Amino acid sequence: MYDTFYNYLVSAGYKEYTPSGRKGTVYSYCYAIEKVLDNEGISWQTLFEKIKQIIVKYDQGGIYEDFGNRSNRTVINALRAFEKFCER
Repeated sequence: MYDTFYNYLVSAGYKEYTPSGRKGTVYSYCYAIEKVLDNEGISWQTLFEKIKQIIVKYDQGGIYEDFGNRSNRTVINALRAFEKFCER
């Protein structure tokens, strides 16, 4: 599912590389999702099935709010992008 999400992000207009050639938002979001999977001890499929419950945990007021706020809120923003991916 990693590759499918990666391709979704690219097709949705997220940047694969910055103008300077460094890895962009696509990589950051995929990496952030993998960190959530590790933190939760779940698979991509389980995240797909429980995305709404997981987002609550990482958003403001959630038990992992600090985790969600990492890197200028990259983690919670990646989870929200994954939620949109799940809805398609």
